[in-house]
Amino acid sequence: MQPRYMAIKSAILENIESGALAPGDQVESENQLAEQFSVSRMTARRALTELVDEGILARSQGLGTFVSDSRPMSSMLAIVGIQEEIRARGHRYDCVRVYQQCVVASDKHSRWLGVETGTQLFHTSIVHRENGVPVQLEDRLVNPQWAPEYLQQDFSVTTANEYLSIVAPLTEADHTIEAVLPSPEVAELLDIPATQPCLQIHRRTFSARGIVSVASLTHPGNRYRIGGHLNFSSGRKE
Repeated sequence: MQPRYMAIKSAILENIESGALAPGDQVESENQLAEQFSVSRMTARRALTELVDEGILARSQGLGTFVSDSRPMSSMLAIVGIQEEIRARGHRYDCVRVYQQCVVASDKHSRWLGVETGTQLFHTSIVHRENGVPVQLEDRLVNPQWAPEYLQQDFSVTTANEYLSIVAPLTEADHTIEAVLPSPEVAELLDIPATQPCLQIHRRTFSARGIVSVASLTHPGNRYRIGGHLNFSSGRKE
């Protein structure tokens, strides 16, 4: 016979898996669960605490306990390769290469990368997938001056981020994040309807020698989220 707290955990998990409880929904309180399952409040608390520790539920002080958002979260404070990020969650990573070619810099490209209009650039477009599901479309322009063998790489084995970090180590980056609707081509590549909002990161990376690349990273909004943890220290009082 399974412990009583396990019966509570199982019931909550079944409600989540069936859709009776969706991400953001509040679950019953310790007192309500204790009464419903005829157990002590301590037993009910253990069930909720274990689900919180497992990342399935989240507590909000003074408000209650809620079903966690099940979408994977990417940090906006650190640059982590998508392959590394997916594997860190214990999931399977693979990718689909769309473009891997030379292009000529437009006026806009020249401003982004600090090169002259008409300069040859490297262009890659890659769909990154988690357990077979597209979670990011990476569209990247690279300055060949800093990564001359970029197009010779097999990006199904190593990501662009990993390769560039080796040949032109990152010293700084700037980025913007916005909500967008995908173009028909992007929607098809990400296997989403054209009405599905997306999170798009525009990122420019620098090495000690200059601007290395400019990338547009598009994520389906219903499959991805971006966040991070900030640690503030109080200033000294004079």
